[in-house]
Amino acid sequence: MFRVVVLSSFLLLSCNPKAQDSSKADELKVEFSLPKKLKEVSGIALSQDKKTIWAIEDAGNKNVVYGLDPEGNQIADVSVENAENNDWEDITTDSAGNIYIGDFGNNDNDRQNLSIIKIDLNNENQKSTKVIQTTTFHYEGQTEFPPKKSNWLYDCEAFIEKDGYFYLFTKNRSKGFDGTFLVFKIPNQQGDFKAKLIGRLKLEGGYNDAAITSAAINSKNQIVLLTHKNIHVLTGFTNDDFNAANIQKIPLNHNTQKEAVVFIDDKTLLIADEKDKNEGGNVYRLDCKI
Repeated sequence: MFRVVVLSSFLLLSCNPKAQDSSKADELKVEFSLPKKLKEVSGIALSQDKKTIWAIEDAGNKNVVYGLDPEGNQIADVSVENAENNDWEDITTDSAGNIYIGDFGNNDNDRQNLSIIKIDLNNENQKSTKVIQTTTFHYEGQTEFPPKKSNWLYDCEAFIEKDGYFYLFTKNRSKGFDGTFLVFKIPNQQGDFKAKLIGRLKLEGGYNDAAITSAAINSKNQIVLLTHKNIHVLTGFTNDDFNAANIQKIPLNHNTQKEAVVFIDDKTLLIADEKDKNEGGNVYRLDCKI
């Protein structure tokens, strides 16, 4: 069982932003504190049996996948032998439990070596693993590296795998930030691909409200996008068109550098944030009636 510590009453929120009845609200709760060595967690995923939380860190850190048990104890330290951590920004699984790492962090919108790697990681007893598939890509529509700062829409920290494809949700770093983000689709295959643009949408609010840092999908075909202050739930899209997607904002009333999200079940999320001075460095639980 996952351990729960309630943060405080001011973190009560509703999955319906218009709801005012706190008796129907959900709570963001501290599940556990991350091990001290994991200060810059950028993605989390669950093993197929849901007994291990796999975590990665981003640029400047090791090419290692860390395994945590449900209490937050580190139980695995798995080196990815034939890969470099250029900027690992998210980790996800497919329906069969295969694990993928998105090496697509692109703060300056100038990278031309973007990739998603599939690794041979089956259990927490492994000491090392290898890349068994590499999907390299470039974005449809990007012709300059970097483009003008008013069009810095090609950083990415969030993706999912669905029906044999990867779906990427970009992080807006443009001058004059307005919450716009792009959705791209790439085959889950070995090879080099042009990422197909299938959506251009907008989230409400400023950078901490609307700059996307991670994504997850449940079995009900609901996608959540994480930002520092909110969860955004996407529904009503098709596999080839996200432009008509409905977006529901769930305020977390809690502003830290949240970088990772995964579903435990169809309405329960784990969320991780980076350690910053005296705050963060935790994994939280959100039970949400979506």
